[in-house]
Amino acid sequence: MSANANTPITSEDGYFEDFEPGMLIRHARGKTVTEMDNVLITNMVMNTAEGHFNEDVMNRNPGAFVNQRVVFGGINLSMVLGLAAQDTAEQCIGEIALDKIRLTTPVLHGDTLYAFTEVLGKEDSDREDAGIVRFKHYGINQHDKLCVQAERTALIKRKSHWVKQ
Repeated sequence: MSANANTPITSEDGYFEDFEPGMLIRHARGKTVTEMDNVLITNMVMNTAEGHFNEDVMNRNPGAFVNQRVVFGGINLSMVLGLAAQDTAEQCIGEIALDKIRLTTPVLHGDTLYAFTEVLGKEDSDREDAGIVRFKHYGINQHDKLCVQAERTALIKRKSHWVKQ
């Protein structure tokens, strides 16, 4: 028998019934964004904006908002969603929408992102075993500056149908 044979794969919450509008969740972990994160993913997705991978160009631009490479916003958004996933996506059956994305403060190599989530609303779906939950995710840096905002709508399992009582 495996040491994890009796250990549940997911947490006991995060089901449709566990979310209430107005609820605010502070997610447990932060993530320091490394140069490798930025350069690797920026190149993998073929983003050709030099501000993400050419330090020389950024250093030579005295009128720039930031005079060093900035982390690609898609990475920042993905990290915030990833940090929020343990609490908001473990029981997700499907992603419905991701919108109202705002990237408000540049993230630099070495910055650490933290995530918070507000539950905006919930409603029944056309599935008996799941409901729809709307979240607003926030990403802040180590200086408590808001860097990322996004609204996400997901189809979430109902505990009443998925958990054996």
